[in-house]
Amino acid sequence: MLRSFFLNKKWLLWSWGGGLFLILSLLIQVTITVKINEWYKGFYDILQKPTENDISVFWDKIFEFIYLAMPYVILATLTAYFTRLYAFRWREAMTFDYIPYWTSGRAKVEGSAQRIQEDTMRFAKIVESLGLQIVRAIMTLIAFTPILWGLSEKVEIDFLKNIPGSLVWIAFATSLGSLLISWFVGIKLPGLEYNNQKVEAKFRKELVYGEDDRDNYAKPDTVFQLFTGIKFNYHRLFLHYGYFDIWINIYDQFMVIVPYLVMAPGLFTGAITLGFVIQVSNAFSRVHSSFSLFTQNWTTITELRSIYKRLHEFETAIGYKKIA
Repeated sequence: MLRSFFLNKKWLLWSWGGGLFLILSLLIQVTITVKINEWYKGFYDILQKPTENDISVFWDKIFEFIYLAMPYVILATLTAYFTRLYAFRWREAMTFDYIPYWTSGRAKVEGSAQRIQEDTMRFAKIVESLGLQIVRAIMTLIAFTPILWGLSEKVEIDFLKNIPGSLVWIAFATSLGSLLISWFVGIKLPGLEYNNQKVEAKFRKELVYGEDDRDNYAKPDTVFQLFTGIKFNYHRLFLHYGYFDIWINIYDQFMVIVPYLVMAPGLFTGAITLGFVIQVSNAFSRVHSSFSLFTQNWTTITELRSIYKRLHEFETAIGYKKIA
């Protein structure tokens, strides 16, 4: 899965050169978000006391935001386009690395066509997306943790104001706790996803055979039976995703108000301004989102674990060299 793209001379420029380009692009984007975070304070301080400022000051801040936002939008768009190309090249590398082993061997692998065609595509796409998010999260933490640490000095709650970097610790503790809870709440999801892909593969195989031989394959009774298995698996999967979604949605909504709960005492005593609160909220959101990356992508990670298991089984069956 990795060796075919990152250790193959044919793909070194794409895998390592393209990866470097994406990292540099993310670095620039994170730098811009730091500047935007600084912009929040001044802008909302103006809105807090509009009668004490001239309208020209407001427009100056708007144009300042545009100067920051437009390069970000352009770079983010280019990065998204290149990421799609990068994922496709990864899929191409895996596909043509697998095929010689598959065609030369005699091993019978359930759903082998699906594993080569669909699983490689989904694996490359998900890994690329998650990899990009992980790099972005690391860079965001490097950039925003010192900012949030400094902002924590204005916390007025008694049991928190004497703790250095209290807002950072709150973001970390809530993210770690959510990850542990998500693990237990979603513990059955990987197995259900794996079983779901197996029944989907059987259904697709029957339909593919039916394209060439309608007399012996894809008969109504067989199709109904196979689809009944799919329906049963999906209903179980939807049920388990249902209570997992309840947990995630409650957690997300609660975390929106956490920075306001922490900073409210200082705002109402006049120790801090509205702009400062908005700046704290933005910085807290970025640090917390980076810490809770795996929680927010838990369903995607569940799907990836299932795909990885299927591709690993496929590599073993066709005699593909294992990654050291």
